Amino acid sequence: MSVLLIYIALYTRYRSTALSLMIMGNIPLALVGSVIALKLAGQPLSVASMIGFITLAGISTRNGILKVSHYINLCAFEGEKFGKEMIVRGSLERLTPVFMTALVAAFALVPLMLAADEPGKEILHPVAVVIFGGLVSSTILDTIITPVMFWLWAEKRVQRLVAEHAREAF
Repeated sequence: MSVLLIYIALYTRYRSTALSLMIMGNIPLALVGSVIALKLAGQPLSVASMIGFITLAGISTRNGILKVSHYINLCAFEGEKFGKEMIVRGSLERLTPVFMTALVAAFALVPLMLAADEPGKEILHPVAVVIFGGLVSSTILDTIITPVMFWLWAEKRVQRLVAEHAREAF
């Protein structure tokens, strides 16, 4: 249900299935790390870990929105032409904010991950493991995969968005 709602929100904003799916491509990237983290921590799939997956879907989607919106805004407002230079510039400009956010969130989760056996932490521990693992994988993989997907499939969509919404920031 959350994935469908995320898609609807993205499509409403970008009016493009391709851009919406590009941004949502971060969700499986995050799931890879969270599943590996659950396995390494010896945690079963539980209601608590599923809550972590839902939270992680939102966090990883936000990172994709930051990057793709920045690419579009570079074309719309800063005179950049769609191309490798614009994508490299946009990626580098978003690298620090995305890494900083992921790093701070990961640090906040460490006490919950280390306190697995303490009373009251049995529900929070799996959530922390899922989010931590997903943050690591989605942050690293998004840095590589989202720019490549954008380069391959977004040029026509960006040109259309820039033409339709000349004064509106993304």
